[in-house]
Amino acid sequence: AQACTNWPRQDNLAVMRPPDISGPTYNYWLNTSTEPNENRAALMLGRGNFRVATSRGHLTDMVDLPANSSLMVVLDHGLRAIPVLGPALEWPPTEPWPPAGRSPLLVTQDQLIYRMPTRNPEYQLVLVTPRTNMQREMFEGWWWLLPSSLALAIFIGGLASQLAGQRQSLGAELQGALRRGELQVLYQPIFDLRTRQCVGAEALLRWRRPDGTLTSPELFIPMAENTGQIRPITDFVLQRLLEQLGHLLRANPQLYISVNLAACDVMVPRIGKVMARLLALHRVAARQIAFEVTERGLIDVVVARHNLQALRDVGHQVLIDDFGTGYCSLAYLQTLPVDYLKIDKAFIDALGHDAASSGVAPHIIRMAHALELKVIAEGIEFEDQALLLSSEGVRFGQGWLFAHALSAVQFIDLITRGRRLGPRRLDDEV
Repeated sequence: AQACTNWPRQDNLAVMRPPDISGPTYNYWLNTSTEPNENRAALMLGRGNFRVATSRGHLTDMVDLPANSSLMVVLDHGLRAIPVLGPALEWPPTEPWPPAGRSPLLVTQDQLIYRMPTRNPEYQLVLVTPRTNMQREMFEGWWWLLPSSLALAIFIGGLASQLAGQRQSLGAELQGALRRGELQVLYQPIFDLRTRQCVGAEALLRWRRPDGTLTSPELFIPMAENTGQIRPITDFVLQRLLEQLGHLLRANPQLYISVNLAACDVMVPRIGKVMARLLALHRVAARQIAFEVTERGLIDVVVARHNLQALRDVGHQVLIDDFGTGYCSLAYLQTLPVDYLKIDKAFIDALGHDAASSGVAPHIIRMAHALELKVIAEGIEFEDQALLLSSEGVRFGQGWLFAHALSAVQFIDLITRGRRLGPRRLDDEV
């Protein structure tokens, strides 16, 4: 396999052993150096074929261990220990492990063992040092060492803790979130850039915990896709938006709401059946519910083309979301049943600047017009962006210039008033 690395004179990465911590999104290797005295990779994060590594040099900037001491990550419920700093030590210690007591500091005949607090049973950070190293002045400064060690623990364990905690608890919490009413659907309005009238909205999912905190969709949506939970979540979004906005859509036949589809729903015809039942129940036209798919979701273009065409055949519109950030070629795009291209915010931000990506948006716009596709620009925050896009022939846009994501009540109010929000933007408080 080819490798791209900034390590000097390194053309290829070493063959990797199985990850020490595995999860639905990321894998972790806790010590990848075969030469412990070198400032080589000591922590590696991987996803798919990509690896990101950090070096011992960065770690030793944070804490200087006494001689023959070791900072280790204990895995497999205490059966295995991997040194991150210092040499590999015999494990488990001669004392029973895990120890029966709750004290974080264990004193044996030969060693001092400090167990750093962690809520996760899958791993534990342990600092081991020989008692002979602990002279009086060192012992007096022991508690000074602990904050540094804890800082290192945060550095090493932060992502691993998030991943392991996600694997154990986030999935179970997400299953109950629907039942507890913690998932909410908000609506990001889409405007006609010339008339500044709202023509529709994108349905967005938010997870608001009972304490009021929000869990980022970037965290729970990929996990839901990997575990199969995304299907009931998509069904929930469709059902909720029709319950909340069905009467508004019936009264405004020109209005539409777009919903994001995961790859698993693009690859099977299931969503068309779900949608037909809901549309009949709420007496809403199929053309008023659009579906957004990403280039990365088009795993099998032939299958995707067939299923998307089936949705269009009954009246739904199809949008390619975040166009330009994936791998959908022009040849594929010409064969896909698509009505709109949505230009990613990153390209909108670059408009009017000398950045290398400043010319991407105009290129996408011209390509879309050549294919007779409509264009929606995402993430418009400034008036000059809206004017420039309009001059380039872009008809529609969404972004904070017009409104933040709105609750159903706020969106209904916006449509009832029939105009953009003026100098005041509604926020996403519900």
